[in-house]
Parts: sequence; structure tokens; C-alpha cells
Amino acid sequence: MTSLNAELRTFYAARQQQIPAEIREIMRRAGQALADSGRADRALTAGAQAPRFTLPTATGQIVSLDDLLTDGPVVLTFYRGAWCPYCNIALRSLQRHHEAITARGARLVAVSPQIPDESLTLTEKHALAFDVLSDIGSDTAKQYGLAFDLPDDLAAVYDKLGFDLQRVNDGHPRTLPLPATYVIDRNGTIRWAFVDTDYTTRAEPADILAALDALD
Repeated sequence: MTSLNAELRTFYAARQQQIPAEIREIMRRAGQALADSGRADRALTAGAQAPRFTLPTATGQIVSLDDLLTDGPVVLTFYRGAWCPYCNIALRSLQRHHEAITARGARLVAVSPQIPDESLTLTEKHALAFDVLSDIGSDTAKQYGLAFDLPDDLAAVYDKLGFDLQRVNDGHPRTLPLPATYVIDRNGTIRWAFVDTDYTTRAEPADILAALDALD
């Protein structure tokens, strides 16, 4: 099976040919500035206590981390939104590995700053069997050290591309989370973490499964 990041790299190469050079340059500059900011180094990592959260699902149910942990370890993944093709590829890959995750006694949940209606559309489109939670305003992402604000020129590009973050993020169009995935044990301790400023790179499902296998 092709690795997730190999699939992402293939998509990235094809995508670059479709994007005008001036937009590619804006995206490159923004990506470099975010990498240089040290944001990823300030995010929570293995050994930290996972901040508690209570968030709505795509269907309006309320889910808390404490409730999830009563059933076993949690795989918590943050993504930018349904408008991000790299996020969609990553979520579909997680869906393909969902059975293997649950077989290890773990619960998978995904978190984005989008409104529940957007999460519901995403869930139905990709037939996701795991909960997709809405972190309006990115308050939970901030607790994990993942939230950042888009620069003006990149925000303008996203507007031109029709992403409409003002609507789908319920009035918080500039704030997004870094791509991140955490394996949290039943005691609420982060045991494995993947955080990257590069939205075209994601946690490999095989690494997530290995981290679950390594839990006591």
C-alpha cells in the first residue's frame, strides 16, 4: 500500500502545475515564515498532559476528551478544513485504517475550526466512521499550541479561491491549526505526537498504529 505521504507528494506535484506562479510564491513565503516562526516547536508533544476539551460533533452531539478516554486511548488529529485537499486525503487514509485503530482499543477523532454543517458534509462525502469535531475559534487548537493566523496575502488568495473561511469557520477566517496528530493514553498523557507546519505532510497511519502498539 502506498504511504500517505507518498500519496500527498504525488498530489502536490500535480497541484503545483495548476496554480499560477504568483500564487505559488505567496504560498511558499507563508509556509517558510510559519516554519521559521518556531510554532511547531512550541506545540505540545509527548509527555505533556493533553488539554481537556468538549466539542460538538457533525450531528450536534457533545463529545469530551474525558468521555473518550473512559473507553481507551484516543487518536486526536487536527486538520484545516474540508476545503483543504491535503486534509481530505489524510482523512480518507485514516478512514482506511480506522478498523485497525479501533482493533487496538483506541478511539479516533478529528478536529477542525469549521462549523458542524461543514463537518457533516465532509463526513458524508468521505463516509467517515469516526467523529469530526468543530473547534470554532480554534480554542482547543490554541491549548495544544497549534493555532496560527494566516498572513494577509495568503488569506486574500484563499478568498479568491472561494474557500469562504469567514463562513465555514463562523467568523474566524484567519485562524487555522497546524496539521497535528496525537496518541493520548487513558491517563490523558500524550504518548506520541506529530506536528508539522507543512500542511502537505501528515502523520503516517502506520506510525500511529505503532504508537498505539507501544502503549502499556
